[in-house]
Amino acid sequence: MTDLTFSTGIVALDEVLDGIHPGDNIVFQVDDIEDYTPFVHAFCIDNEKEKRPLIYFRFAEHVWLIPENIKAEVFHLHPDKGFEHFIDEVFTVIEQYGRGACYVFDSLSELAVDWYSDRMVANFFMLTCPYLFDFETETYFALLRNKHSQYTVSKIYETAQIILDVYNEENRIYLHPLKVWKRYSSTMYMLHVWKDNKFVPLMKSAETSEILTKYAQPWVDFTTKIQDIWSKTFNQAHKILDEIRAGKGVSADVENLEERIIRMMLTRDPKLFSRVKQYMNLEDLIEIGRRMIGTGLIGGKALGMLLAQSILKDSDSKWNERLEQHDSFCIGSDVFYSYLVINNCWWKRYKIRKTKDYSDLAAQAREILERGKFPEDIIEQFKNMLSYFGQSPIIVRSSSLLEDAYGNAFSGKYESIFLANQGPPEKRLKKFTEAVRKVYRSTLSDKALNYRLRRGLLDKDEQMAVLVQRVSGSRYGDLFYPQLAGVG
Repeated sequence: MTDLTFSTGIVALDEVLDGIHPGDNIVFQVDDIEDYTPFVHAFCIDNEKEKRPLIYFRFAEHVWLIPENIKAEVFHLHPDKGFEHFIDEVFTVIEQYGRGACYVFDSLSELAVDWYSDRMVANFFMLTCPYLFDFETETYFALLRNKHSQYTVSKIYETAQIILDVYNEENRIYLHPLKVWKRYSSTMYMLHVWKDNKFVPLMKSAETSEILTKYAQPWVDFTTKIQDIWSKTFNQAHKILDEIRAGKGVSADVENLEERIIRMMLTRDPKLFSRVKQYMNLEDLIEIGRRMIGTGLIGGKALGMLLAQSILKDSDSKWNERLEQHDSFCIGSDVFYSYLVINNCWWKRYKIRKTKDYSDLAAQAREILERGKFPEDIIEQFKNMLSYFGQSPIIVRSSSLLEDAYGNAFSGKYESIFLANQGPPEKRLKKFTEAVRKVYRSTLSDKALNYRLRRGLLDKDEQMAVLVQRVSGSRYGDLFYPQLAGVG
C-alpha cells in the first residue's frame, strides 16, 4: 500500500501544523464564509497539482468554494430531504472514492438551517469525521463562529483532528490553532498573523490580547450565551406573540414563522402540515415548545393527541372547559438520534436498514440501547421535568415519526411504560431513564422490524420521540385511581 502525502497548499500553514496526516479532518471556525474560501482555494490548487481526487459536497446557498478551472467532482446534496438521506449520499461517495481522496464541504452551519437543529449538526460530524478518517482522506469543513450551542461546538472539537480559528481583522488574517491532534511545537497554539507569505506567531502578549478580546469567547465568558437556531426561533416567536398581545404592529412574517416551527417540531408530512396550520396558531406552537426536552420532532402519537385537542376546541367551545389541561412533555427525536450516536449504536442501526438478515445485529443494538448514557444537558432537563410532575404517576410513551401516521398505525409495536413515580428524586430519575431506554430499545425489537419490513418501511427514516404524560386520576389514601378506565 502506497504512502499518502497531503498538504494544505499553503507551505506556511503546513509548517505551523507540523504537517498534514492522512485522515485529518480540518475545521475552520470563521465569521464569514469568505474567510474560509482562500484556504479552500489553496487546498484545491495543490490537489490538482498533485493529482489527488478532489470531491466537493455542495449543499449550501453561500458562494461557490471551488476555484474556476479546477477539476473537482461535485455532488449536489439535499439536506432538506432529511438527515438519513443526506448522510446516505455522503457515505456512498466516500465509499466510492475510497482511500486517499480529498474533500471540501460547504459550511456545516447551513445544515442547522435545513434540519432546524444544532444537535443534528453535531451528530452528522461525529459520524462522518471518523468515517473519513478510516479512509485516510483529507477533508475541509467550515463552521461559523458563535452560531452554535456549546454542545455542538464541543462535540465537533472532540471529534476533529484539527480545529483552526480564523480572524479577519482590518484585512489581516490571523490564525489560532485550537487543536492539532498528535502534533506539538513550542509556538503551535499561539495566535499567528499572515505576513510576508508566512504565518508568524505573535510573541507579544499585548498584540495577542488586542485581537482576541474583540471576539466573544463563550466557553470562558459566562455572560456570553450562544443561542442555536431552535432557541432563536422560539425567542422570536415569544417576542412576536408579546407584540400581538400588546396590540403593537408586527413587522415579522408570522405565517412564515409558524410554518417554520411546524416543520422543525411537529411534522414535515404535507397532509398533516395543512391540518396543523388550520387548527394551531402561534400561541399553541409556543406552548408545545415550552414542554420540549431537547430538539427535533415530537412524533406521530404526540402530534395526533395535540391536533385532536385543537380540532375539538375549534369545533365547540365547551371542550375548553371539559378537556383536562394539557401538561405533557415531549422528548424530541433529536435526543434519540444523539443517544444512538454517542452510544456507538448508530452504525448497527444503519446496517440493519440495509439488510433483511438483521436478527443478530438487532440483538446487539438492543443490548447497547438498554445500557446507554444520555447527554448531561438532557439529564438536567429530565430532572426538571420530574420536579414539575412531583410524585404524580406518569406514563412514558413511544411517539415515533412513522407511528400513528397515515397508513401506519404501529399498534403495539413500540413500548409504553407506566411509572408509579414514587420515592426520592434519584430513584425516580433512575426509573425514568430506564423507561426511556426501553422505549428506544423497542425501535429495534423483532416485531417492530418485521412490521416495517412487511410494509416496505425498513429503510425509511424512523426516529423515536417520547411522550411523557401525567396519568389522569386521583389519589385515595396510599392508592391512585384513574377516573375512568377501559379497553377499546
